This record gives sequence, C-alpha cells and structure tokens, in this order.
Amino acid sequence: MTKRLLVTAALLASAVSAIAHAQQAASSVLAAPAAGQGASPPAFEVASVKSNKSGEMGARIQRQPGGRVIATNMPLRDLVQFAYQMRPFQLEAVPDWAVSTRYDINAKAAEDIPLTPPGATAPEMLMLRSLLADRFKLVAHTDTKQLPIYALTVLRADGRLGPKLAVATTDCMALAKQAAGRAGGAAAGPPPPPAVGDRVQCGLRIAPGRLSAGGFPMSELANGLSALVQRPVIDRTGLTGTYDAEMTFSMEAIAGPPGLAGAPPPSDPNLPSLFTAVQEQLGLKLESTRGPVQMLVIDRVEPPIED
Repeated sequence: MTKRLLVTAALLASAVSAIAHAQQAASSVLAAPAAGQGASPPAFEVASVKSNKSGEMGARIQRQPGGRVIATNMPLRDLVQFAYQMRPFQLEAVPDWAVSTRYDINAKAAEDIPLTPPGATAPEMLMLRSLLADRFKLVAHTDTKQLPIYALTVLRADGRLGPKLAVATTDCMALAKQAAGRAGGAAAGPPPPPAVGDRVQCGLRIAPGRLSAGGFPMSELANGLSALVQRPVIDRTGLTGTYDAEMTFSMEAIAGPPGLAGAPPPSDPNLPSLFTAVQEQLGLKLESTRGPVQMLVIDRVEPPIED
C-alpha cells in the first residue's frame, strides 16, 4: 500500500493533473496521426520497451538529463494515466493485462526536455502518447460524463487559511533552472525528494496518512486530494500563486486505486478523517456535488513487441 501511494505521488509531482474540465459535447479520437495529416506529434528519438517480471510492486517514472525518460515496473494503465493526465476512475475499457503486466521503458528525446511548471502538459507526456500509439497500438477517445465530484473551496468567509497551508516560500522553477545550469544546461527537475517525514520543498508526496506539498498551485493540491478520495476534485478556492501544505489524517475508509490488493495500513485513531483534516489543518472544504468528468475510453490496445 505504501509503495503504491508513493508511486501515485511521483506521478503527481510530475504534473499529472487530471481534473474534469472538459466541456465538449463530441468525443475525439486519440491516436498518432497518419502520414500526410500534418505535423507529427512530439516523439522520442529512440525507445526500448521490455516486460518487467521482477514481481515487485513499486513503480516509478523519472525524467533524467539529456532528454531521457525512464519508466520502471509500470503497468500500461499507469503509463496511460501519466501520458494523458488521467486518474484510474477516468479510464474505461482497460484490459486486464494492462493492469497486471508491467513494463520497463528507456526512452530518449532528440534533445533536452524543457521544464514545465506544475499543472502544464509536459513534453514527455506528449512523447509518451506517441510511444503508446506506436508500440502498444493504443487508440482511444475522450468522452464526458456527469458524475459525482468534490469542489475544493475556502472554509472561512473571511478567507483565512488553516495553520498547515501557507503561501510558498520557495520558487521551484528557479531552483530547477539553477540545477539545470549546474548540470551544463541539461533540463533538471525539482530538488530531490526529502526523507520520509521531512518537509517537501518542491512537489507533492502522498504517504499513508500524510500529504506534503511544496510550491504547488491550488489546482495541483486538488489533484492530490483526488488521488485520495478517488473522485475528481475541482479547485474552486479562487486562490492564486503557489502554496506549501502539510496534512495528517486517518487512512480509515480511504480506498486505493482499482486493481490494488490489500487493505490500508493500520490507522492512528487519534488522527482526524481526511475531510476533517482538510478543514482543520488547511482551512479548506471538500463539498460533494456533480459535474462533467472527462473520461478516456480505450478502443484498441495490444501488448508491445519487446526489444
């Protein structure tokens, strides 16, 4: 359970924001365009895809200097989530093997991948979409459904925030650019993740009973909460800029993503529920409502030919 939650946090820290903003009435087909249909989408220069038979549960995806992206022990479902910025509950018609079979991907772009701020669609996401269409023959389309969602709002009428939520004191993009300069111009990510229990300076990390965020816009904090409640969370706080947040809560009654076996770890009875913690510690509120949720429907996908 701990490993899987940490994986979810890693995807979040890579700006995997998948909240339902789609309003279009018609669905659109998502696949690599055929030759002659205009400019080609971003793609890796070279890529290797191999199945991972280690039996381990941990998984990760990393961007490295030199335009390299490494995915380790990741199911296809999680690769699709990362590429299209979707949550598990936003994917439909996913075959069983796309959850149970895990893959290692070693891909390299033609040049360094530029930095993107939290919430933006990173170039490596677009490149991974091309890889999924080419190597996994992925074809999908989007659809919009009216489903239960949560709206994240400010709790107090005077706008005062909770004791564990404050305007960020760190410029994470500036730190990343400094790191890129020290690396000779190669694109670098935020500072490395701190030890478990330490404050997160840049990024967002979810561990059992704890959410820690640094230098994130409120929309990305909403996205992190979405991973916990397994329902879209829409940012309606009206808060701009970036924030630091620390929150501890009981894991009781929090379900893991579909396909995750096992129960949550034992919960501290002295900790508040997630919904209470959001109010008491962050000064925010999760309000249940309904709204449009963008879905990604898998039309076709095949196991890859490995190399």
